[in-house]
Amino acid sequence: MPNMTLSLPDEVYRIVKTHKEIRWSEVARRAIEEYAKKLSVLDKVTQKSELSEEDVMNLDTAVKTGIAEHYKKNTATAKR
Repeated sequence: MPNMTLSLPDEVYRIVKTHKEIRWSEVARRAIEEYAKKLSVLDKVTQKSELSEEDVMNLDTAVKTGIAEHYKKNTATAKR
């Protein structure tokens, strides 16, 4: 199995060092493996997509705008 070296911010490293009972390499391995599996699924889904990058960005904007409007409406309703 290949090895990988990670850099951590000082604050995170201090926390990690205080918990020597945890197998941090296993925590990192599992997190990377899970993320890589999600990327693999995403690659398979997008492989046959005919959307351009511009199409994706327009869709992204539309979705985020819709979500923002939904929360603005619900927040205004909840304050009454």
